[in-house]
Amino acid sequence: MLSPVAADVSLALGAAAAAGLAAGGFQYAALWPGSQIFGRALVAPARPGELALTFDDGPNPAWTPQLIDILARYDVKAAFFLLGRYAEQQQVLVRRLAEAGHVVGNHSWSHPNLSLSASERIREELRRTSDTLEQMIARPVRFFRPPFGARRPVTFRLARDMGMTPVLWNAMTSDWSEPSAERISARLVAKIDSNQRRGHASNIVLHDGSHDRLGANRGPSVVATEQLLERYSGSHRFVPLDAWSRSA
Repeated sequence: MLSPVAADVSLALGAAAAAGLAAGGFQYAALWPGSQIFGRALVAPARPGELALTFDDGPNPAWTPQLIDILARYDVKAAFFLLGRYAEQQQVLVRRLAEAGHVVGNHSWSHPNLSLSASERIREELRRTSDTLEQMIARPVRFFRPPFGARRPVTFRLARDMGMTPVLWNAMTSDWSEPSAERISARLVAKIDSNQRRGHASNIVLHDGSHDRLGANRGPSVVATEQLLERYSGSHRFVPLDAWSRSA
């Protein structure tokens, strides 16, 4: 039998371990892109051979137009998850994305961590962005990606209440900080090929902007995009998120 002191220590250690497990569980549910614990999200269906290109943190007046031109050369439609505060400043560019047939998605107004935000803050971030975008493109915004992938149950509930499908991913690398386009594309190729072996499509995230500043250098990401298009155009089918929306 444990002494009273030893029993107290054992209980304290047990409580600390339980708290640690709970914190780890929350972090997994709130941040891991494959987790569906805090609500279902569109990731990628069991359709090996299909790829969806998605871009976050734009629009970027320096680099988004180059992506539009590259995608047009390959006849590929992508999804651009835009920050409302940048979209407000780049209305012509937002309209150009929509007119080119790309999906225009909601990425919040100011890129906060929505797993730590109050419900009213989440609602305002999403509603203000959708209202701004819809005034420009004259159609509903149907897709939402949370900044950092961070969410809690109310995040996805509010997005769905506004008519949007939450979207995460299964192929991403740190292209926002990697100066080598070759390393960006090589890491994504490894993820795409792994998804293929598992029998899944790939929902690819690259960044055409930065939540820190408008006009950030995204040259490596743009070059890596063209490298992926060149590599997979003959063997895979690039599809817009609309093609997968029934899976969410």
